[in-house]
Amino acid sequence: MEARDAITRLIYTYAERLDGGDFEGTAQLFEHSTFRSNRRPEVRSSGNEVLDVYRKTVALYENGTPCTKHVTTNLIIDVDADQQSATARSYFTVFQARPELPLQVIIAGRYHDSFAVLGGEWCFTDRLILVDLMGDLRFHLKRDVGE
Repeated sequence: MEARDAITRLIYTYAERLDGGDFEGTAQLFEHSTFRSNRRPEVRSSGNEVLDVYRKTVALYENGTPCTKHVTTNLIIDVDADQQSATARSYFTVFQARPELPLQVIIAGRYHDSFAVLGGEWCFTDRLILVDLMGDLRFHLKRDVGE
């Protein structure tokens, strides 16, 4: 698989797993990565730490999901000449709908990601989540912590 295709797949897989309530699968994407946000000072440095964050902060509902859709757009990927590392920038918009919440955007921002080839596969090596806009997060988060 071409570098750009593999990296695009990783970025979209994150959204798919998170929206599916698959926190374990989401965390697996960051086994060799740091995970940061402009909303929190902590740097997570393992998949287990990322899993802990999602379990503690994101609400799941009777269908096992957070009732969200993460839409990732404006993807720009820069692959280093050695074809062993890359960076990407993208926008995210998270929609949510619940019986008590009409369909709406609840948060939007940017991802700044780094990648490397490890064991022959492209992997995240860093994700910085930059939250730019916040809406009604009452039904997304277990507590007021940002994305």
